[in-house]
Amino acid sequence: MSISKKNLLQSIEKLDNWITKNDWKAYDPFDGLSSDMLNILTFNNHYLRIALQQTVRRFPVNVRPFIGIKKNTSSKGMGFCALGYLKLYQATKNNEYLEKMHLCLDWLIQNFSEGYSGYCWGNHFSYEARGGKIPLGVPTIVWTSLIANVFLDAFEYLNERKYFDIAKSAGDFIVNDIGRHEEPDGTICFMYTPQNKNNPTEDGLVHNSNVLGASLLARTSQHAKDENFESLAKKSINYTLKYQLPDGGWYYGEPNKFRWVDSFHTGYVLESIYGYMKATNDMENEAKLIKGYKYFKSTFFGENGTPRYYNHKTYPIDIQCASQGIQTLVNLREYDATSIETAEKVALWTIKNMQHPEGYFYFRKYPGITNKTPMFHWGQATMLSGLAHLYAII
Repeated sequence: MSISKKNLLQSIEKLDNWITKNDWKAYDPFDGLSSDMLNILTFNNHYLRIALQQTVRRFPVNVRPFIGIKKNTSSKGMGFCALGYLKLYQATKNNEYLEKMHLCLDWLIQNFSEGYSGYCWGNHFSYEARGGKIPLGVPTIVWTSLIANVFLDAFEYLNERKYFDIAKSAGDFIVNDIGRHEEPDGTICFMYTPQNKNNPTEDGLVHNSNVLGASLLARTSQHAKDENFESLAKKSINYTLKYQLPDGGWYYGEPNKFRWVDSFHTGYVLESIYGYMKATNDMENEAKLIKGYKYFKSTFFGENGTPRYYNHKTYPIDIQCASQGIQTLVNLREYDATSIETAEKVALWTIKNMQHPEGYFYFRKYPGITNKTPMFHWGQATMLSGLAHLYAII
């Protein structure tokens, strides 16, 4: 069953109204360490801090208001909102969407991480996991690349030079501040953060973050004619292509502790490789991209459009898998004639099963229970972008 353009726009408008009414603020799945009330009980112990963060994230109801965690605006959320508004403006020529895009990009210009070689962005909370620590405000290559790519989109559509200058500046941050792991064959993997720049560790060997950085460098080089950017992008892309699994997918990262395959990180990898190829016209490994996309499409969506989290199981049904799934299906549609049909099924299932009557989308569904916490970037912003991508082409 497909979704009508009218019903799709109604869902988008309800979501946009909720986002606007809440002043672009909500919670984040990983904001558990923002609780001063409970943080003192961790005694600054890494494993206790991970436990606190994951308990808040996985608890089936939203405990944040009771432990002092406030709604906030996230940089990645504003980036995805800006992208969604740009797509909606392209499709409708409604100036209200253009104004909201400018609002989001202006916020990002004013709220970047200072002290680095260029524009960059990080979390508004501290984060700790098995991969290490990312203190509040420390920029990541993921946040920075996703956001800077939106500035490039705005530049390419509106021809506003300042947006290109910001994207190029973010590329300088990646080249100058992010460490690199180099393999004997000359391929490289960009690290996740500027930490340990001169001593890269295996914790940084993550595929989606690596190729997100490469895609930004390639797209920027397309306009700036920067041979260094393009050369580094090629080495980075080739690193991840080298580690493609026989079935077409990728582990989250190469260390043993990162050996899982999930939906939305696979979507990031595919879109980044696709963006690199389109920017550079380097189509040497297009067959690997197509293989990866066919694996993604056949693995992570049920027949009725249910988005699946992992390659081996469906639950938890996570809103990020739905939003990134729709966007990737739209953007790589040239590789499979049924891509848009699948994207429509995912959108329809998600709107029916995970959108609240007020307009926001739920965080997760588990067997028998739904966590209805409204997350900002992880749900509202990414769904605005995903649905806008779909609306623009149906």
